[in-house]
Amino acid sequence: HVQLVESGGGLVQPGGSLTLSCAASGFTFRNNFMSWYRQTPGREREVVATISGPGDGTAYAGSVKGRFTISRDNGKEMLYLQMNSLKPGDTAVYYCNTAPPRRDGYWGQGTQVTVSS
Repeated sequence: HVQLVESGGGLVQPGGSLTLSCAASGFTFRNNFMSWYRQTPGREREVVATISGPGDGTAYAGSVKGRFTISRDNGKEMLYLQMNSLKPGDTAVYYCNTAPPRRDGYWGQGTQVTVSS
């Protein structure tokens, strides 16, 4: 069965860095575009970054471009998000999923990122 397990979140000061990880299983990871998404209470989940199956193409939301880097390791079925120069506005629960999200509606538990002094 499909599993997406996000980790690496935490509390960080403004200007700090975090690296999120996502362990994927139960589907053909390398054949799928993958994205990081984030959600704050009362708001729609938004796409933060997307990467192609082979990892040779990436795209970012304007609010994170130049600060975040998405990457993947298809051999390990892992997705990563390196986040630098974090701002309070980056505070959210971060999720990984296929791009577009899985049709079966599955989402992992997410990982909380809090940027605060």
